[in-house]
Amino acid sequence: MKQRRIVVGISGASGFVYGHRLLELLRGIDDLEVHLVVSRAAKLTMACESDVKLADLHALAHQVHANDDVGACIASGSYRTLGMVIAPCSMKTLAEIATGNAATLISRAADVMLKERKRLVLLARETPLSLVHLRNMVAVTEMGAIVAPPVPAFYARPASLAEMVDHTLGRVLDLFDLDTGTVHRWRGVAAERRRDPQD
Repeated sequence: MKQRRIVVGISGASGFVYGHRLLELLRGIDDLEVHLVVSRAAKLTMACESDVKLADLHALAHQVHANDDVGACIASGSYRTLGMVIAPCSMKTLAEIATGNAATLISRAADVMLKERKRLVLLARETPLSLVHLRNMVAVTEMGAIVAPPVPAFYARPASLAEMVDHTLGRVLDLFDLDTGTVHRWRGVAAERRRDPQD
């Protein structure tokens, strides 16, 4: 039986690739049980942004919960997990978490993470940001969540979109002390310059 658990929520913001790839990376960790919740809007985004089928997405998780199942195990603080990642996190989902509106399983599970002082990481995906977006980010940060917009790290000199996604998700998983080997670790200016002697 798996000894550790993590919850992944995928909401309807653009950036479905982050949730999909996160599940692939987590699936490679042997002793980790992955719980997945996908919002209705996320399914629409998935269809617009990828060729991934819902059944294939579900197959990457150990347990899949319907977003309207507020009685699921992950809706209770007594169900032990390492925490939760919402990738991507829409502004609607962010607003629900910021205001304690736990009407869906994604927002309820996030609320559980906050009240239990578990790690909650939100890959907030929107631009430009309105004042209400910024205020909601401040609110969830004050509650203990980590807002981690999927911003590419160009110092890693990514050669593809896939490398940018993997580096971002690797940094997110660092927050849970999970290392999937996808992060280019900064070694200092001198060492980085030696990567390209033509600079």
